[in-house]
Amino acid sequence: MKKLEEYVVTIPDFPEPGIMFRDITSVIQDPDGLRLSIDGLTEKARQIDFDLIVGPESRGFIFGVPVAYLTGRGFIPVRKKGKLPRETISRKYDLEYGQAEVEIHKDAVKPGQRVIIVDDLIATGGSAEAAAKLVEDLGGKVVKMLFVMELAGLKGRERLKDYDVDSLIVYTGK
Repeated sequence: MKKLEEYVVTIPDFPEPGIMFRDITSVIQDPDGLRLSIDGLTEKARQIDFDLIVGPESRGFIFGVPVAYLTGRGFIPVRKKGKLPRETISRKYDLEYGQAEVEIHKDAVKPGQRVIIVDDLIATGGSAEAAAKLVEDLGGKVVKMLFVMELAGLKGRERLKDYDVDSLIVYTGK
């Protein structure tokens, strides 16, 4: 079997010149790539004492749900504003050009629960930080953040310095 990084297709100059786009869909469309990513995240999660998995929309759902299932934990979605049907709390975060807002059900995390945040990619860290703040707003504790890929050149790990961050693949550039 190949290494996980061998399943990632890199597209140069997308979406603009100088950017090396790392395509996660090439990982999940291949059964072995998908297995390697889920197994890698699950192995890291099993080393932590935790109660819940939280995953940001939408690729956090792809990776977070199977990790929750395989570790016998529940999964909590963090969604774009206006997508959850019950009472929520929300957080805004900065994008390259503007802002986004995400929310979580107000009763999703109980005070004292230990949470792992799972997502496909850490770039600037904005969406992961927003998810973590939502967990903390509800009284939960983020004990780990797990990512399939990390774009180290965008310094997301620095933004998330107060959290235990781990990635299966780290790319030095942007």
